[in-house]
Amino acid sequence: MTGTESGRFAPKVPVQLDPPKDDLIPVEELAKCNGTDPNRPTYVAIKGIIFDVSRNSAYGREGQYHVFAGKDASRALACSSLKAEECRPEWYDLGENEKKVLEEWFTFFSKRYNIVGKVKDATNY
Repeated sequence: MTGTESGRFAPKVPVQLDPPKDDLIPVEELAKCNGTDPNRPTYVAIKGIIFDVSRNSAYGREGQYHVFAGKDASRALACSSLKAEECRPEWYDLGENEKKVLEEWFTFFSKRYNIVGKVKDATNY
């Protein structure tokens, strides 16, 4: 990726991120972090990596991207889909264009949200 490409994903307002964590979080725990419980963070996983999106209301209960919350939404993001059935971790069988889109989403998230861990037993890194 060239400097220009990575720059295009930079947030308009700089974000101070914590060092990435590599805690293993079971998929059952990830599912509980779906933006509906105010006592829990809101997480979205991409390619098995879990991002804390709690401070963005778009992933909360009433948010336009709530469908991604509490799951590995790799396939849906790669396919630019908001369908719940597309919010799943499998993405290896997608075409090169979709894989590029997924990589762009991963870059976008990694510049905005803290990485809090990995999905335990994930095979889609």
